[in-house]
Amino acid sequence: MELTKLPNIINDLNTVLLPRVCFGCNARLYRGEQILCTPCRDQIPLTEFNFTEENSLDRTFYGRITIEKASSFLFFNDLGVVKNLIHYLKYRNQPQIANFIGDWYGSYLKKDKGLPAIDMVLPVPMHPKKLKKRGYNQVEGFGKRLAHHLNAAYCDDILIKTTHTQTQTQKSRIFRWQHQSPSFALLKPHSLAHKKILLVDDVVTTGATLEACVKAINDEINVTIYIATMAMVP
Repeated sequence: MELTKLPNIINDLNTVLLPRVCFGCNARLYRGEQILCTPCRDQIPLTEFNFTEENSLDRTFYGRITIEKASSFLFFNDLGVVKNLIHYLKYRNQPQIANFIGDWYGSYLKKDKGLPAIDMVLPVPMHPKKLKKRGYNQVEGFGKRLAHHLNAAYCDDILIKTTHTQTQTQKSRIFRWQHQSPSFALLKPHSLAHKKILLVDDVVTTGATLEACVKAINDEINVTIYIATMAMVP
């Protein structure tokens, strides 16, 4: 037996004993498939947004904040693969999903001629209490993989969250808009001077969180801000 084939055989045995399943539909994953099975990956609702043409996420922020451009990778619906992915990522201790989405989206962004050279990727931060409870920021892997593909720095110690809010998952869009007022602060603002920033988050609903982040940055220093998210509610 060739030694080069041994790792594949061991992996196949592990798959039989502990079969990997698709996070979208729970079907069994086969060799070459990661996170999603091929049918789920083929059917996942891509927004096909880019950083050149205007899109509905751009219009969400018109008149509210000053940004250069916004884009999102997937459409989030109440049922379907994207909702399952985000649920496992945030509530079932599966941070590798963020890496998967980040690599997938990053392969698109590095070819997007509308997105200039990004200097720094900033994740929307979590409050320390929530971070301690969850154990990880669900945006971290996504941001790090985008930074890798864009040859940018990833910085999670500049923008911080100063208020602790309860989860808004089960609340309506109107409730979130009226009641969620997250507060953020900028540390070391001089490190952002004259930089092109990509602010990243998981799912956009009303845009209130991203709006608060952008205001916290712009109140301290004048930078060029772009926004990229895993998904958005259509």
